[in-house]
Amino acid sequence: MLNGITVTVTAKDRAKLAAVVADRNSPQKHVWRAQIILLTADGCGTAAIMRGSGTSKTAVWRWQERFLTEGVAGLLRDKTRGNPPSIADCAARSAAGDEGCAGNAL
Repeated sequence: MLNGITVTVTAKDRAKLAAVVADRNSPQKHVWRAQIILLTADGCGTAAIMRGSGTSKTAVWRWQERFLTEGVAGLLRDKTRGNPPSIADCAARSAAGDEGCAGNAL
């Protein structure tokens, strides 16, 4: 993170993040994200966080920013771009004269 920006993690949020790290059934990506925030809250620098979580600098920055804007819930969900159109959808659209799916599903 940039100098002068601090991340404050409440006791409740720290407990949630620690539970994610400790749970052997947590998806690995959630564990990495939680580790990034816990190390940030402990005052570690970006290089130390990268070593501790095994992620890149841009990943560290991305998840720090997401935590600041959305909290713990933002770390535990994935942004999706939506589902690609199905073959049936593309067939119906092309029958109607729409060329939008021409190279995607058919």
